[in-house]
Amino acid sequence: MDLYKIPERKFRPEIEGVRAVAAILIAIYHIWLGNVSGGVDVFFVVSGFLITASLLSMYERNGSIDVIGYLLKLGKRLFPTAFAILLFILITSFLFLPQSQWTDTLREILAAMFYFENWMLAFNSVDYLAQNNAASPVQHFWAMSTQFQFYIIWTAVLIIAVFIARIMRIAPRKSLFTILITLFIVSLSYSVYITTVNQPWAYFDTFARVWEFATGGILFLIIGNITLNKSTSFIFGWVGFIGLISCGLILQVSTMFPGYAALWPVASAVLILLAGNNGGKLSVYQILGSKPLVKFGGISYGFYLWHWPLLILYFNFTGNESVSIIHGVSIILAAIILSYLTTNIVEKPIRVRKEMSKPNTALVLIGIASPLIILAGAWSFHINELQAQTSLASAKSSDMSEYPGAMVFDSNVSDLSEIPEVDFLPQLINVKDDLPRSYDDGCHQQVEETEVIRCEYGETENPDQTLALVGGSHSTHWLPALEIYAEETNTKIVNYTKGNCRFSSEAYLVSTPEARETCEEWVDGVTEELVEEKPDIIFTTADATEWEGIPEGYAEKWEELEENDINVFAIKDNPRVEYDIPGCIEEYGVENEGCYLENDLEDYTEDMEELDLSNVYYADLTDKFCEVDVCKPIVGNVLVYRDDHHITKTYSETLAPFVGEEIDKALEGFGE
Repeated sequence: MDLYKIPERKFRPEIEGVRAVAAILIAIYHIWLGNVSGGVDVFFVVSGFLITASLLSMYERNGSIDVIGYLLKLGKRLFPTAFAILLFILITSFLFLPQSQWTDTLREILAAMFYFENWMLAFNSVDYLAQNNAASPVQHFWAMSTQFQFYIIWTAVLIIAVFIARIMRIAPRKSLFTILITLFIVSLSYSVYITTVNQPWAYFDTFARVWEFATGGILFLIIGNITLNKSTSFIFGWVGFIGLISCGLILQVSTMFPGYAALWPVASAVLILLAGNNGGKLSVYQILGSKPLVKFGGISYGFYLWHWPLLILYFNFTGNESVSIIHGVSIILAAIILSYLTTNIVEKPIRVRKEMSKPNTALVLIGIASPLIILAGAWSFHINELQAQTSLASAKSSDMSEYPGAMVFDSNVSDLSEIPEVDFLPQLINVKDDLPRSYDDGCHQQVEETEVIRCEYGETENPDQTLALVGGSHSTHWLPALEIYAEETNTKIVNYTKGNCRFSSEAYLVSTPEARETCEEWVDGVTEELVEEKPDIIFTTADATEWEGIPEGYAEKWEELEENDINVFAIKDNPRVEYDIPGCIEEYGVENEGCYLENDLEDYTEDMEELDLSNVYYADLTDKFCEVDVCKPIVGNVLVYRDDHHITKTYSETLAPFVGEEIDKALEGFGE
């Protein structure tokens, strides 16, 4: 292979067409199919092809790599459109998003601005709390973050290739080719491994995507040596095109990629680039190289960035869960118009100015970023002020007559007519942070981890009794109530909890095989510790709202504990819905019945009795959440839920007297 043979530098309109088709597919899948198309992977291959060509051209033309000049040129191309759209997202998020989403959205805007959004989403993908967040208007910037990181990596790769070439006295293309082949093999191997072990993380992991960029770079280096006849080019082009548009229909991209499955769209892009314009009049080139697609390809970057926030705004304005054909087409047309305007009015005047010095270019880019930085800072200050005010209000409201919460269901304690009309707590700006302290303490294990984390609360030195809190997040949200009980009864709480993992012999309702495997291993480890420690009682959930009856895996685990003389306090799961309750309240109001939950939970008392387990006490506190047929989101001036199914720390604390009463009954019964 003659790597000295330099491909002819010419405009290849089919590359713009590929970008256009990939962008359109991404939008169509997002808007109507609620899925992922694989179009981003095509972007990565094309980027690898073009940036390798650009950097090599710079070196072979100048004999050196002007890193600063290259990065400034990159900034002129990327920053104007991206920062203009981020500014739009920031303003519209402040105006239209629920306050409960403000903090997370602002964090993601800043992550997108500094190009590490993919890593934030990677960490969120394994954070069970973050998984319950509403879709962010800026989360699509993960691809731009990955791509920008690639540009930095590729600059370093070429510098290393040049250094090796000089030492070995070979052409930089040869050393670069060797490096890219190595990166391809290592990155693809890692991608297959990490996708198998932890696919949600792998999807956003830059290092699991490097092989896609390397594919484009390798293709650029060898394409000058490849000559295809007309028939082969025709077949390659159409196979690649059909593969590109069918990938998302056949593969579950969002749950399988990157790994080996991403070879599909990557190979499709390679085939199209190899085919070029050699396939004749009926080739796919006639489509991809057509003027409309080439023109669209020129604004595809802006189109990709615009379509998603417009879609999120649509969902927030309409309250719809799906998009009609007419509305979807309107979103696409709006994204096209806005991308055309930002490309030609914001980006192009800056990008095409070649007479600017490096210092002036840097100042221009700083100027572009300044409005976004200033407004983000102002919004952050506003959020902090609101949180401080509501925290102060909460601290001052020590009189529980104003915030009785669940105590309104105790006729001996509260009179509904005497509860004053005050703002509920926690307020929406703080609700996402109204969590049991085990989260901040690092005591709630992440979804992908198997290590058993043991933390102690309550009376840890000389307790009269020991209670083990075990299970997933629906066990965890009872910790605030249990801490109050522990303080009153000299009880030690041993916390064993893990996101998305119930205390069962089978990993019920866990989203992926990998997560199920880690859950099962964690449960086994916890069981060993419980058998060794033998607490006075284990507090865990008795069922899962999504299932009917008591899951068999729960009963099997309780039987195992019975064999080891360990008692179980099994509490019925709380009602849940499929929408964000704080967001619903902010949009429609506290008294809007659309935000109410239906009290349709089954009574499993008879099911528990049929199990005939002497070591299990069953507690059903549904009547401390709901009235006869409805569960309101605000009870006794306290917000019950912090998302669609987890209760707030504040409401959990008001449940303490009822939980304590049931635990005492259980312990008394076990002692007989």
